[in-house]
Amino acid sequence: MTSLRHNSPQDGYLDAARALILDVGWRRTTLTEVARRAGVSRMTIYRTWPDMGRLLGDLMTREWAGIVTAGDPDADIADRVLDTVRALRDNELFVRIVELDPELLLPYLLHRRGRSQDLILDLIEDAVRAGQADGTIRAGHPPVIARSLVLAAHGFVLSGHTMVDDDVTEEDLYAEARLVIARVLAP
Repeated sequence: MTSLRHNSPQDGYLDAARALILDVGWRRTTLTEVARRAGVSRMTIYRTWPDMGRLLGDLMTREWAGIVTAGDPDADIADRVLDTVRALRDNELFVRIVELDPELLLPYLLHRRGRSQDLILDLIEDAVRAGQADGTIRAGHPPVIARSLVLAAHGFVLSGHTMVDDDVTEEDLYAEARLVIARVLAP
């Protein structure tokens, strides 16, 4: 597995891939172009990632993990989930993938979890356990609660914009989502 530490040589390669995907989309981005943009040989890139799918997986993990871990660790679960939803919806790489190559997200929605989803689940499970210990969150199996919250958040991340119109604003939906999360977790 590729190291995802920041400030490693791979970060420069991932930065080059990110810039290319923003410029031309994933389908038109090649490992050769990533190497050219990063100023390294093709073999340097191929030694790290044998194909674009693996490079994209590392790029998405770095990007989404950065969003998830940037939130306020002292905020309640509802605020942390909604802050993450907002940040993803505003993230230029996420927006570009949804606009040009939405099928890239399907494996993570239909077939398997990704590394960043596992990170999110771990953070929510830990917060649920802490809330259960101090009595602010209802009893229940933390992995089930966390997974249910992530599944609900998927809808807001991917489809929230389809529910906005003259009668319902994005802020209305976020306020309702916060209420739903708070009630699901209430003791």
